Amino acid sequence: MNTDHPTSTPTELPEPPSLRVVEAVAEADGVDPAMLDPPLYEVLDPEALDRLFAPTPTDPSRGTVRFDYRGHEVTVRADGTVDVT
Repeated sequence: MNTDHPTSTPTELPEPPSLRVVEAVAEADGVDPAMLDPPLYEVLDPEALDRLFAPTPTDPSRGTVRFDYRGHEVTVRADGTVDVT
C-alpha cells in the first residue's frame, strides 16, 4: 500500500532507528515487518544507521539521512522521527 502522507514513528520509542524504519515501511505497505522484501540489511547497514544516530555526551544531534527503500523515500532524523513517503 503506497501512501502520499508521511508515516512517522514518535521519538519516545526505545527502538533503534533501523527497527523504526522497518516498522514504518511495513506499516506504510500494510505488511508484517518480517515480510519486507528485500530486508533492510540488503539496502543499507542497519547497525551503521543505529550507530550514526546514537547520542553521545558531547553531540546528541546527528542530522538527517534519506534513502530509498521498497519504493519509498525514508527520512531518519536526529530527533528519532522516521518519515516514509
